[in-house]
Amino acid sequence: MPRRRPGSLLPLEVSILASCLEAGEAGSHGFALAKAIADAGDSRELTATGTMYRALHRLDAAGLVESWWEDPNDAAAAGRPRRRSYRISGAGATALAKARAEATNAAAFTRADPGFAT
Repeated sequence: MPRRRPGSLLPLEVSILASCLEAGEAGSHGFALAKAIADAGDSRELTATGTMYRALHRLDAAGLVESWWEDPNDAAAAGRPRRRSYRISGAGATALAKARAEATNAAAFTRADPGFAT
C-alpha cells in the first residue's frame, strides 16, 4: 500500500473535519460525527467502528481536532457512559481548507484534460 504524502488527509479525515466544523464550537461526540458523515452520504468511508475512532485519534494527535471528556455527572444523569467530544482546531480548519482546495484543483485539472486518467 502506498504511503500518503505528509500533511495530506484521508477522505475520512476530511469528512470528520467537515463534520466538526459543522458542529461548531460546542463540538460533537464520535457517534454523532459518524451519523453526520453517514447522513451526508459519506458512509462508505466508515467501514468499521474502529475506523472512525482511529482517525479521530490521529487528528487529535496531529492537533487538527481538540478533544475532551464530558462531565461524569452529566453521563450518570443520562444513564450512559461518558462520551469524548471533538471540535475542529484552527490548524484543522486550515488543513480542511487546503484539502478542499486541492480537491477542487484536481477536479478542475481532470475536467480540463479529458485524456487524463485518475
